[in-house]
Amino acid sequence: MPRVRWKIYPVTEHLPDEIKELAKEIEKDGGTVLTIYQEPYGKNWQIFALLPLEKVKPTPFQRDLSSSHVKRLQEVIEQVKRFIDPIVAVRYAEGEYWTPNGNHRREALLQLGAKEIPAIIIPDMSVAFHILSLNTEKAHNLKEKALEVIRMYRGLLETNGKISEMEYSFQFEEAYFITLGLIYEKHLKFSGSAYVPILKKVDNFIDAPLPEALSVREKRAELLKEVDDVIEPIVQSLRERGINHPFLKQAVVSKVNPIKRKRTATIEYDELFKQMRKSLEKLDPSSITMEELIAIASEMSGWSD
Repeated sequence: MPRVRWKIYPVTEHLPDEIKELAKEIEKDGGTVLTIYQEPYGKNWQIFALLPLEKVKPTPFQRDLSSSHVKRLQEVIEQVKRFIDPIVAVRYAEGEYWTPNGNHRREALLQLGAKEIPAIIIPDMSVAFHILSLNTEKAHNLKEKALEVIRMYRGLLETNGKISEMEYSFQFEEAYFITLGLIYEKHLKFSGSAYVPILKKVDNFIDAPLPEALSVREKRAELLKEVDDVIEPIVQSLRERGINHPFLKQAVVSKVNPIKRKRTATIEYDELFKQMRKSLEKLDPSSITMEELIAIASEMSGWSD
């Protein structure tokens, strides 16, 4: 039986020109426009369509796929015998679509042999960046979140380098995600969680265009990595002495942290990490006792941050 391709959208004069043009482009790309409607909150025009699955890709700046999550989605789709959760997509180029919210669903359908995927297509490319803030499909760990943010950052650099970090502070969530992302790009085994309490206080958003802000970020990332390069051998030497506390690295970081429990920092980012490095270079690992580390870790557990 031949497949029925429904055409239920009202192509009328009152539709915005960009929506009419997008509908034509979707059809040209091999998709099927099912309906055009205004979403209920902002009354913005959107298109609901079936897209060729091979033409839909994840945004290059979002999190990596989880194979276990994809497998679970496949099992659910097979169990209910239907795909019920459309993805969100933007038309990035001719015959190319990005989904900022739905990559695991896209991959699950692809592995199940589907040829098309239902999608809500939004005419505004900037939504591909904004919508990641609403994406709770899979919980992040620190590395995943930092990598997602730096990929978003680089994507924005390519599309609109004139904007400032401050303008996207909501989407980035935390300034330190950008700094850590720069490190994780080169060092996937980097352990950044030990520095988060400090970074929350000193790593702020930069009110400058992204290219200029990135230069500052790269210097911040370099300073942090230099400190970590000094800390790691100290932590390793303590482990060799049989000291294996779960918060060992955090405790060493805390020992040379010049702001300790202060709620706000009175020192700039660069100066703080320079001071930490000097303190670490003077630190004698053999002078650190298990009792001291336990006391520091216990104190850390009571911190509000």
